[in-house]
Amino acid sequence: MAMTADTLDAKYVPPRASTKMDWPHAFRALRRLLADKEDTTAVFEIMRSLNGASTAKNYHRLLNTPQGGRIAYQREEFARRLMDDAWLDSLPEGSVGAAYRHFIRSEQLSAEGLAEVSRQGLSQIDEPHPYAWFGRRTRDVHDIWHILTGYHRDALGEACLVGFSYAQTKGLGWLLIALGASSRAGRHKGYPYRKAIWQGYQRGKAAKWLLAEDYEALMAEPLEAARKRLNITPATIYDSIPADARDLVVAR
Repeated sequence: MAMTADTLDAKYVPPRASTKMDWPHAFRALRRLLADKEDTTAVFEIMRSLNGASTAKNYHRLLNTPQGGRIAYQREEFARRLMDDAWLDSLPEGSVGAAYRHFIRSEQLSAEGLAEVSRQGLSQIDEPHPYAWFGRRTRDVHDIWHILTGYHRDALGEACLVGFSYAQTKGLGWLLIALGASSRAGRHKGYPYRKAIWQGYQRGKAAKWLLAEDYEALMAEPLEAARKRLNITPATIYDSIPADARDLVVAR
């Protein structure tokens, strides 16, 4: 039988990224994350419990930006680009990409490794759906945001980047993690941990909307020039805290 418009409407149900929120699951995952900052699986559980609606809204926001229609139409899987060693090696010294290259190699990280963690317990992450694609894109640029903001992978750096990410995305998962980290940070005196996390939020609010960026072009830009263009201000409070004290923010 030939497939008509009517039969397609009746039989085909396109995949949909969930926009429902699951607060109990998110709080359980948060407890795990605060006990172990390396529990990246818990981060993704929080994100998929609370961030569905913001992902959908941000996808449509992308479409209304000057480059957004083209970026969404091309729908590049940026993790594949980030796994291309030849491309990474071609990026000039002093660029965003060169700093990223050093970051992932010195920390023994990979875009594919992060993607694999995000897939645990959630096959829908790879759905051929615009919202799912936008979620993957947001995931894949996380470590580039580390480079742009200057936040390292210590507990305080991750908490500050979470505050920055909430300001940029309005995802409630990011907000929950930021509040959890701030609550834990309040137990420790001597360093302005909470102020550093708050400054992360303020920096994200002041910066240009990073999810509309053409990341392949951005990676070739000089790092300091990119920060200036994107209005990413210095992390003065985070930088004032000694490196060996930045993990105390989540110490029990």
